[in-house]
Amino acid sequence: MGKVYLVGAGPGAPDLLTLRAAEILERAELVFHDALVHPQTLALAARARKILVGKRSGRFQNRRAAQSRNRF
Repeated sequence: MGKVYLVGAGPGAPDLLTLRAAEILERAELVFHDALVHPQTLALAARARKILVGKRSGRFQNRRAAQSRNRF
């Protein structure tokens, strides 16, 4: 059985993540994220499958993203 970690991105700057958060992202197999996560932060999870789950004001989530999220 796998583990689930909740990693907060803090104020958004990738260099402000804790070392532990960066290590968890580097080992991750799957990352659920919203549109506010900085691209450099997501880049830490290079081998992970990334699933966008957030919404932005005035924009609807696309159907495929909703289906992917519902599978997990």
